[in-house]
Amino acid sequence: MSFIDNISSLLMRHEEIGALLSEPGVSAEDYARLSREYAEFSPVVEKAAEWRKKQREAEELKDLVADSATDSQMREMAAEELRAWEKAEPALEREIQLLLLPKDEADSRSAILEVRAGTGGDEAGLFARDLFEMYRKYAALHGWRFEVMSISEADIGGVREAVATISGQNVFARLKFESGVHRVQRVPKTEAQGRIHTSTATVAVLPEAEEIDIRIEEKDLRIDVYRSSGPGGQSVNTTDSAVRITHIPTGVVVCQQDEKSQHKNKAKAMKILRARVYEAERQRKDAERSENRRSQVGTGERSERIRTYNFPQGRVSDHRVDVTLYKIDKVMTGEALDEIIDVLLAEDQAERLAHLSW
Repeated sequence: MSFIDNISSLLMRHEEIGALLSEPGVSAEDYARLSREYAEFSPVVEKAAEWRKKQREAEELKDLVADSATDSQMREMAAEELRAWEKAEPALEREIQLLLLPKDEADSRSAILEVRAGTGGDEAGLFARDLFEMYRKYAALHGWRFEVMSISEADIGGVREAVATISGQNVFARLKFESGVHRVQRVPKTEAQGRIHTSTATVAVLPEAEEIDIRIEEKDLRIDVYRSSGPGGQSVNTTDSAVRITHIPTGVVVCQQDEKSQHKNKAKAMKILRARVYEAERQRKDAERSENRRSQVGTGERSERIRTYNFPQGRVSDHRVDVTLYKIDKVMTGEALDEIIDVLLAEDQAERLAHLSW
């Protein structure tokens, strides 16, 4: 389908939805669905209508320029307007193409953030905590709510694993490309010789799932309860409040023990479980559509890095888009993180546009 055909089809569909919404017999469910579709179409319809109007005007200008009876001054003015439109047309067409790109239905959702220490011992745990705090600060800058779900403490102030819910508009859209292995190069506080060490941490960003998104049957769950324990096996609870839930069909396992209430731990565990199962299903569908789908989380080995944080050089490099910022302090406080994320989003848009046929 050509670009022009896409525009015509889009405008026709928008008019069709408008007519359906005005029909008296439409059900409440259909009205809600059609209203959402109409609202989603509106921004691109406005741009498409602007493009079509400009095209008609351009044709009139061409006729004026070609008409020998046209006054010379008028012809020059028409030719100038025509050149201006020909210069502006590609940008408007690209804007429309971007609006026409298939939307990731998860983009508008809140997200569950999981950060785990990778290779590197104590330093990996410290780096995992630093990343977790980076995303906490980034969320605050965007006005999002950051709620810690669970933290597994490690030695000397690090973490083995930290999980949080980040709630707000378009959280997943902004953070989905943060998933992967992050590598740090710095001198650990425990290093007396001042040698630079390399460690890793893995990050997973999952779209938050509701019960209507993924149906999880009780019969598919194995729920175990046990006594919570702190670092080194120290008892922190004298009741069986900790919960481990296994989703038998997928093998996904979630453990939760931060709350003193078994009920609250179960609710948190189910929230994380639902997100992981939902994401697994999304990845399965993505894999069916494209074999070149981005992989979310690797094994934590240094060779699978997506980004390197080099503290001695004050440098942060994202290896997927060849971006390097010499402002590591601002990245770690979340202030400069958008400079990397914006490039990742633009690259993703460019890749998807390249695979579209008009």
